[in-house]
Amino acid sequence: MDKALEYKSGAISFFYTEPTIYIEYLIDIARMAREVSLPCIMVTAGFINPEPLKELLPLIDAFTVGLKGFNNDFFRKHVGGSLEPVLETLKLIHAAGRHLEIVTLLVPTLNDQAEAIKAEIDWIKANLGVSVPLHFTRFNPQYRLMQVPPTPASILDKARKEAINAGLQYVYTGNLPGHEGNHTYCPKCGRLVVERLSFKVLNNNHEDGKCLNCGFRLPGKW
Repeated sequence: MDKALEYKSGAISFFYTEPTIYIEYLIDIARMAREVSLPCIMVTAGFINPEPLKELLPLIDAFTVGLKGFNNDFFRKHVGGSLEPVLETLKLIHAAGRHLEIVTLLVPTLNDQAEAIKAEIDWIKANLGVSVPLHFTRFNPQYRLMQVPPTPASILDKARKEAINAGLQYVYTGNLPGHEGNHTYCPKCGRLVVERLSFKVLNNNHEDGKCLNCGFRLPGKW
């Protein structure tokens, strides 16, 4: 914690490897961060029992949950879990008022079926609302899936457009630098609010989260 303050870190992020593996350590660090007003971010697969999650919620400012797919058969075969606990995690985080974003890596032939994508979009809209950001990201072959090709840009485009047409306000495409889905647009006036190139912010057209064109306030930590 001393080093985080010394280097003027903006936040502490629990990421790479599943943070719940070291949840006791995570809770200790997050409590220390709270004492010095340092925000905490958690990136997780969301397979968490309700009780430890409830202990985490007051300590974590923002969650990114990797929703690996929207089919129980896919979960059992390729993830080693089940879908329902992850959906419960999403609902608990949202109900607690924490900032929440969802990431789905679309893997060709495994979880990119049109019906699964539609079911995910419909569930998010019905249970979390339209303002929770949703990221569809590109798969690149590695480790045990070297035989699977990269996700075609057309699949990501189609998923993003379907989510937008369903009413979701913040839908992104990941691992496609330069794509229009990298950016944040104002849901009220349609203007570009945050311009990005991959993970790099190029331009901010907002003031403390308010669109400079129409004044609409975008949700999030600004």
